[in-house]
Amino acid sequence: MLGHVHSIESFGTVDGPGVRLVIFLQGCPMRCLYCHNPDTWGMEGGVEMSVEDILTQYEKNHAFYAKGGITVTGGEPLMQISFVTELFEAAKTRSIHTCLDTSGITFHPEKPGILKQFDRLMEATDLVLLDIKNIDPDAHVKLTGQKLDPVLAFAQYLDEKSVPVWLRHVIVPGITYKEDLLYQLGQFIATLHNIRSIDVLPYHDMGKTKYKNLGISYPLEKVAPLGQEEALAARKVILRGIRDKQVVLQGLSRQ
Repeated sequence: MLGHVHSIESFGTVDGPGVRLVIFLQGCPMRCLYCHNPDTWGMEGGVEMSVEDILTQYEKNHAFYAKGGITVTGGEPLMQISFVTELFEAAKTRSIHTCLDTSGITFHPEKPGILKQFDRLMEATDLVLLDIKNIDPDAHVKLTGQKLDPVLAFAQYLDEKSVPVWLRHVIVPGITYKEDLLYQLGQFIATLHNIRSIDVLPYHDMGKTKYKNLGISYPLEKVAPLGQEEALAARKVILRGIRDKQVVLQGLSRQ
């Protein structure tokens, strides 16, 4: 099986624990307003690579990955779920740590065969980086062009499967940088038991050049990047939402 690979980062340090080989796959159904990789949207472009091609590249620098592993991202890597599954299963035979960076947008367990595919993939997945774009259903559609339901269903599925999750959330001025939305996100996170980390990422506009080169207008042209101080303030609101919800849940459990 061949995967459509956009690019590879040989020594990634922010997409999972340790130093990692990061594989960026082509294809994404979302059109996030702040997306900085619009060149990954379509399945065309990039190069075709086999599982063995990727593992061969991993082995060339395996000494650097002793405390790391392989991360597959995108685009949306679950657009190529069969390829990711084969790669992760092969990686596990070599005791390589596997990490999936996804929005969960393709999770539709009501469709025949989908749940079986996800179950198989999760058997070979050590960690999921789950990106929740916006916790409000209507705002999620405006931000990404896709419904929120599959994302939350996937988060709950991962909880049921006890798959460790690092949750990610991008803070965008005027869009997700709103106290009520941040608090609501915290309330949802509190219902999950598999969250190992919460990464609050400040919005940046470093993708502008790509849009210009592709002849695409940049949707957030007038939105200034968010500072680290504001991102930390947003994280505190999320944590407050988690704490408040946990108090309620603990009270209900005693009844």
